[in-house]
Order: sequence, then structure tokens, then C-alpha cells
Amino acid sequence: MRLQKLASLAAVLLLAGSTAFAYQPAGQAPDGADLSNHHTYQNRDGDTVHAPARSLSGKAPEGATAGCRDGTYSFSRHHSGTCSRHGGVAQWL
Repeated sequence: MRLQKLASLAAVLLLAGSTAFAYQPAGQAPDGADLSNHHTYQNRDGDTVHAPARSLSGKAPEGATAGCRDGTYSFSRHHSGTCSRHGGVAQWL
């Protein structure tokens, strides 16, 4: 019985990881229609966070925490490493 529960939980986690906004516990999930990509990454806390993306409307997306120097917006939950592959932070939001 316990093994079945673990297998079911593993299946749910695999399916959740394949969605655009699998898990966004802190703050608001960004509006995917306004973003240039739907990629996510797992941060050091184990939370799934939207990867940096460009805003199609030109406005800062909901949930963005920083604007990167390359014009993308970050949804990072920690200052360390934010926009590190995007030229660094241009502005904290």
C-alpha cells in the first residue's frame, strides 16, 4: 500500500514538472500569454520558478522580481544569481 502511494506521488510530480507553471508557491504566477517562453527551473529551495523571459506587452509581468540587462524579466526568489546569464540585474522590481 505504501509503495503504491509513493508511485502515485512520483507520477503526479513527473506530470507537474512537465507543465509550464508547475509550482509557484510564493508570489503570483506570471501570465504565460505575455511571456516569450514557458520554461521553468528549480531553485535552491526546490521550488519551480519561471525562467527569465521577455514581456510581449513591454510591461513588467506579474510576479517578476527583476529586469535583466538583456531585456528579460526574472522571477527569481533570491538575489544571488538573478539575471546571471542575462547580463545581470538592470533593475529590482
